[in-house]
Amino acid sequence: MVLLNSPICDKEKVMPSFELMNIDGTVLKSRELVGKSGTLIMFICNHCPYVKAIIDKIVETTNELEKFNIKSIAIMPNDAEKYPEDSFENMNLFSKKHQFKFPYLIDKTQEVSKNFGAVCTPDFFGFNSDNKLNYRGRLGLMNNLQFIGKTNDLLDAMIQISKTGEGPNEQSSSAGCSIKFTCMFVMR
Repeated sequence: MVLLNSPICDKEKVMPSFELMNIDGTVLKSRELVGKSGTLIMFICNHCPYVKAIIDKIVETTNELEKFNIKSIAIMPNDAEKYPEDSFENMNLFSKKHQFKFPYLIDKTQEVSKNFGAVCTPDFFGFNSDNKLNYRGRLGLMNNLQFIGKTNDLLDAMIQISKTGEGPNEQSSSAGCSIKFTCMFVMR
């Protein structure tokens, strides 16, 4: 397990478009998933202890964001062959266990994850109604894999985005396991 922090928010970066398979077998397009007041894209996986520690808080947060016309989408970026706990079948089980109401998409080629610049799980990207990035940060304060914050940074930031179109000026990066990218070596 390698702990990484997400980079600082590149405000105004436009959300990359994508087409990925959902756990129900349907292929979903990014343009079909955007929310009226904003869109939250989360890079998560099934095996990461950082995701496991806050998954119930993530689900609670996304349920609350629906009230503000913010859509939430989770993308599983890891190489599932090397990390079988992140397999498509296990994504289904994980989603059911935690009662996801949002799509849980698999990025088999990992191109979407790279296009977003995702580096860890969890990694949160909050876009405004114009699909411009305005939040890239943590869910909240954690210590020893426990959510200890009294405030939910992600929820507060996304509500602010829904009301003003802009995220907070101060943002704290998310931290989690490195994304398990497929290594490709070119022999010359």
